[in-house]
Amino acid sequence: MAEPHVFSIPMPMTFRGIRRRTGMLIRGESGWAEWSPFPEYPIPEAAQWLLAAHEAADHGFPEPLRTLIPVNATIPAVDPRLAHRLAVSSGCTTAKIKVAEPGQTLDEDYARVEAVRVALGPMGKIRVDANGGWSLREAITALTRLSVFDLEYAEQPCASVEELAELRRSVGVKIAADESIRKASDPYRVATLEAADLIVLKVQPLGGIQACLTLAQDLGMDVVVSSALETSIGLSAGLALAAALPRLPYACGLNTSALLGSDVVREPLVAVNGAIQIREMNVDPGFCEQYSADDDTRQFWTTRLQQCQEFLDGKEDW
Repeated sequence: MAEPHVFSIPMPMTFRGIRRRTGMLIRGESGWAEWSPFPEYPIPEAAQWLLAAHEAADHGFPEPLRTLIPVNATIPAVDPRLAHRLAVSSGCTTAKIKVAEPGQTLDEDYARVEAVRVALGPMGKIRVDANGGWSLREAITALTRLSVFDLEYAEQPCASVEELAELRRSVGVKIAADESIRKASDPYRVATLEAADLIVLKVQPLGGIQACLTLAQDLGMDVVVSSALETSIGLSAGLALAAALPRLPYACGLNTSALLGSDVVREPLVAVNGAIQIREMNVDPGFCEQYSADDDTRQFWTTRLQQCQEFLDGKEDW
């Protein structure tokens, strides 16, 4: 395996509280892979992401059942005017809108969702993502109010599976589980408690495409494939998962390269008419060099890689 490359790419706007996206690019026998768990994630969690990178680099992707993947626009917790502009410029007919941002109000969420509804028109599809930021009571209030915009679904409105189950019985909006799948010690409780109508799967956090396919089959629920704010190298794995699923009834959250200030490939994976065409991705040496991380960041990722590999090898007790 070639020497990993550490990248650091600026972001035009804050997303998840960060302004630069960092991570590692790894090349194996089957091609390029990305390893980019967020810096605050503990070693056991980051190691799960490393499994996905090893799978992609060493074994590649499964045969696709489709080559054109419908995707949604992702609208950060920005002001309504910018939200409208982002929705229009995306070229997508589906948008996922961030809500329940710390420090913001339901009135701000309402104005943002309203702006995107205006941008997409009555035929556009709108979904909201709270990242578990609402209590059960807050979620009932928020979704009741936001339902006037004909929401396709609400993604992880509450933190716990029990809250999701109660919420699903209380509102007329479909519920999608994200963190309750990828961060849970028992993701199957979502199905056991009938806490969601669909699940969100992300390749890196769940340990790879094959792990996602197994989970989707075992849970027997509709799937939305989403990204973890990756470069086009990481997005290619998400597209490969979407391409391999037997059913793909929802647009996927894989049009996120626009949230980065640049990319590590010459022609990034971006939506055209609301969909992304699957194609082989190769790192461009010039972009790779331009967005090479500084010494401190490289040392952080190099040390982290060693720690995660030791964890996977069973050499460290965490």
